[in-house]
Amino acid sequence: MESLSKRNLVGVFFAWFVMLGVAQAQTGSRPNVVLILADDLGYADISSFGSEIRTPNIAQLAAEGLSFTNYHTAANCAPARTMLLTGVDSHRNGVPNIPESIPPEQIAYDHYQGVLSDNVVTLASLLQVNGYHTYMTGKWHLGHTPSLLPSARGFDRTIAMADTGADNWEQRTYLPIYDQVNWYADGAPHTLPDDFYSSEYFIDKTIEFIASNENSDQPFFAYIPFQAVHIPVQAPKKYSDKYAGVYDEGWTVLREKRRQAAIAAGVIPAGTQTAVTPGTLDWDGMTDEQKRYDTRRMEVYAGMVDAMDTHIGRLMSYLESIDEYDNTIFIFTSDNGAASSPLLDSNGNSALNGWFERVGYRTDYETLGEKGSWVAIGPSNATIAASPLPYYKFHANEGGLRVPLVMSGPGISQRSELSDEFTFVTDIAPTILGLVGISDHEGNFNGEVVEPIVGSSFADYLAGTTEQIHSPSEPIGYELGGSSVLFKGDYKIVINRFEQNETEWHLYDIKEDPGETTDLIYEMPELFAEMLSDYESWEEANDVLPMPEGYNRERAIFRGGFN
Repeated sequence: MESLSKRNLVGVFFAWFVMLGVAQAQTGSRPNVVLILADDLGYADISSFGSEIRTPNIAQLAAEGLSFTNYHTAANCAPARTMLLTGVDSHRNGVPNIPESIPPEQIAYDHYQGVLSDNVVTLASLLQVNGYHTYMTGKWHLGHTPSLLPSARGFDRTIAMADTGADNWEQRTYLPIYDQVNWYADGAPHTLPDDFYSSEYFIDKTIEFIASNENSDQPFFAYIPFQAVHIPVQAPKKYSDKYAGVYDEGWTVLREKRRQAAIAAGVIPAGTQTAVTPGTLDWDGMTDEQKRYDTRRMEVYAGMVDAMDTHIGRLMSYLESIDEYDNTIFIFTSDNGAASSPLLDSNGNSALNGWFERVGYRTDYETLGEKGSWVAIGPSNATIAASPLPYYKFHANEGGLRVPLVMSGPGISQRSELSDEFTFVTDIAPTILGLVGISDHEGNFNGEVVEPIVGSSFADYLAGTTEQIHSPSEPIGYELGGSSVLFKGDYKIVINRFEQNETEWHLYDIKEDPGETTDLIYEMPELFAEMLSDYESWEEANDVLPMPEGYNRERAIFRGGFN
């Protein structure tokens, strides 16, 4: 009886705080929040970070706010999304890896299910109980049973694609690992319209959701996880054609152009060097037809980024039209680094050709990016998107983990500035809470014990009242699929056990050497020993499981095979 009374008392106090939060929200004192998440966008894929791709609307947000050039996330999508939305480490929120990649030896454990655990609280839930309207339109990939959909995890209105990816033009799967594509609207199965294009549709629905409460005094939270630029890379021809001829010089030249542009923009230090990611093809050794095909693949990729930016601009214009733009915090980032996507080669051939023929996908040059086509840029083109960083998605190098982060709006005092302060994906949720004046749940929500937020709010840094986000002595660990990292101050230790078959760790100064060209492990043995000890402590505290011998990610996804 005593414990029941205490529980009821907690519930009463919780309800009181909720009512207080609603009352404060209804005064109009709290800003709206728009959290935009690109999918597989590379570090240098937006114009303000050195790209040749036109992204004027994201650039406007950068000019009106602060861009973080040393922001890190996970190396693939679902772990990044759970950490972004909860502030809880992926090994404690149920999603240490995408479920498609988790081997049976690990999935037997409760914290390795690959879906959002019921012992974590989403940012949407916290905002919802504090008087926010909450909307989500786009890719979810955190579970698709009723209790796991976003409609059950704090979002009032939703359009959600529950898989790793999907076609951008119509309701069809993009890989043979799925029998059907799983779309939901407000928790119920959803049929897409005939004129569907993913980036346009997500903004259409976001505007529709906001407009439905246009007369409300309550603020809103809109989470927009785009499919762009995940495979299949697809864009309306009018966008792709803007980039005709831009990539004709090949990846070696384009990588260097982006490196120089990033230096000129102040995104990376002037002395930043870059090493060619192993497996990158020699452009001069390609045939003219192969060059033509690879060039068009990048034109479509650029067109897809351009289209996403255009539709972001439509949302910005809409918010201006209803006098909400100046009262809106905008956050733009990516779930992980650029995708190498080796499923399509420079001749338009793929290991999936038989499946493509059965389901009607085309890979011919003439229709690349258009409805019915299937496109991936390939590992060599991916080095352009990641430049000047090494490697890409799935790897624990900077190209897989470091992505753009742009923030603007109320509470952000800086204008058109850059910060090289280290930030991590678990920091975003507590920072948003800090910006809107909502307290952390501190491990208790609705009278239930939940995983505490481990990220650090940098709302004070954005306000200009503090000069540091993380202490130089604070260790931050990370692991995915056998690739391990520990960040500490300006330094990082890293090993890619399965993606690169590495047996030795490396140590880099990632603030001065984001290209990871100088391994300091022998120059700074004491620091390495200290950081390795920190990693082992983090690994034990978060119950990180070892990968089985012979694990292969691609075989796991396509055949469930482990040799």
